[in-house]
Amino acid sequence: MARTGAVFVARMSVLLAASLVSGAATAQESADTIYRGGPILTMDDGAPRVEAVAVKDGRILAVGTLSDVMPHQGEKTELFELEGRALLPGFVDSHGHVVMGGLQALSANLLAPPDGEVTDIAGLVRTLEVWTEANAETVAALNLIIGFGYDQSQLSERRHPTREELDRVSTDKPVIIVHQSGHFGVANSRALELVGFSSETPDPAGGVIRRDSAGALNGVLEENAFFAALGALVRDLGADGFKAFARAGAGLWARFGYTTAQEGRATPQVSEIARSGAAEGLFSIDVVVYPDVLVDRDYIAANVSGTYENHLRIGGAKLTIDGSPQGFTALRDRPYYDPVGDYPPGYAGYASASMDQVVDAVDWAFKNQIQILTHANGEGASDRLIAAIKAATERYGAADRRPVLIHGQFLREDQVDALQSLGVFPSLFPMHTFYWGDWHRDHTVGPVLGDDISPTGWVTTRGMKFGTHHDAPVAFPDSMRVLDATVTRRTRSGDILGPHHRVDVMTALKAMTIWPAWQHFEEGEKGSIEVGKLADFVILSDDPTAVDPETLDQLRVRVTIKEDAVVYEAEGDEKTPDHRGAFPAGAPLAPGFELLEALEEATAPGGE
Repeated sequence: MARTGAVFVARMSVLLAASLVSGAATAQESADTIYRGGPILTMDDGAPRVEAVAVKDGRILAVGTLSDVMPHQGEKTELFELEGRALLPGFVDSHGHVVMGGLQALSANLLAPPDGEVTDIAGLVRTLEVWTEANAETVAALNLIIGFGYDQSQLSERRHPTREELDRVSTDKPVIIVHQSGHFGVANSRALELVGFSSETPDPAGGVIRRDSAGALNGVLEENAFFAALGALVRDLGADGFKAFARAGAGLWARFGYTTAQEGRATPQVSEIARSGAAEGLFSIDVVVYPDVLVDRDYIAANVSGTYENHLRIGGAKLTIDGSPQGFTALRDRPYYDPVGDYPPGYAGYASASMDQVVDAVDWAFKNQIQILTHANGEGASDRLIAAIKAATERYGAADRRPVLIHGQFLREDQVDALQSLGVFPSLFPMHTFYWGDWHRDHTVGPVLGDDISPTGWVTTRGMKFGTHHDAPVAFPDSMRVLDATVTRRTRSGDILGPHHRVDVMTALKAMTIWPAWQHFEEGEKGSIEVGKLADFVILSDDPTAVDPETLDQLRVRVTIKEDAVVYEAEGDEKTPDHRGAFPAGAPLAPGFELLEALEEATAPGGE
């Protein structure tokens, strides 16, 4: 079993003298590890809190009181002393983008407080300049200056930067910055030139190349236009570069207690790179990949599997219907409340997939018994999904397919009823109440409907299972921010957005453990601390059920354990280092990710 650093200090390998071993003890199977000495929250309603857990060969051997578990102590058993810290099942990622999360680790941090320092466009430009100077080797290896996480709703100017403003950073190197939603970006003049975008370039289907009043490109790219540009700019990265992204992302997920990560939208090429990397030992946690159903269905059908190989599997298909609510590209069933920008009267967003595409994709998934995850933010997008699932269910009959709605931020209550009746699992985004709750209240849907974004209360009162997610790299995969937002629904300004959608701590924890394990058809292996399941654990600095709910975001992940092996451990005995400093603006790459080395290999002569 792999063990690291101070974990040895927290454990004691005790040799039992033969005279102290009772007959009952010798009859028990010896454990590799026994965890004890702190609160243990199992997520098992039959025994929600226990005193100790025994593990053998990466699986849970015994759970219960000390008198139940300690007879499994043998000569080679290690005692993992929790020292008052809380042990929970490892978190299961209900929705995120672990490969794209590696890109976040590689980029300049353009996030607003509390996760970054950018509050205006001048500060954004300055942050890029400082980062570029500090990361000259990375810029040379990528031939790209890249920043992640800007959000026009948090900039004092309340608008996107322009290509001219990014030209201040560089005119000879391409510069692209990624919106925190991941659905927009801004390119400088050199980047636009390299990707072949000009004033004559038409908008792609499901995307917009923004222009100024004279028809010239202003650098802002929406949805499919942005995805095309970013793909072109990183096209020469090579397989090793994408493997570096994936390794960095999985490492970041482990820092926040996730033992199962999701790549929630991949191409076949990225999926195969991830599989190749997994075979090389790239991942220490499980990664489940959902390739895009509109790209290559044959690939999905040939590779989907319920079994992990080298910690990776293809879980099903991903469909995207609309865009970003905070960016006003989510497809609504009514006009936006007070959109900031140049929008026509009655503007209600737009779809990135047509109704025919939605119906066809869902029909294919149901016919082939393949799980489909669907991104739908606006009410209009959810209407399309519900209609398609209803039609497919009527055609192929009910079965345990577990289709998933991703986000569903502007759901109506009648749509929640439809999700329940159709057996759709909602993976909701209450973390949005913190980051964009004020923006939604004031601009996207208004103060009345704003209370009902990410309606965890509605699904809870109906007794529905649901997941909560971070959608990283939209934000850091910060499990404690997810937990805090689900319980408190406090916005950045301190407002409580929809108090009737607050849920208790245990419900919020189930939405991060046992329920997303069910979402992935893995409830028999993960999500709770029960005999026979994998020994996937997270150790928190305190018991989340025992602290003031308003302080949940102050809890820290101390240790992450995958199948009884430590895959992340906070350094020292002090408070876990704050993730907000993990990739600070202007700092070199985080140590341990080895991104630059892999990128240099990928871009070297003769490399992939």
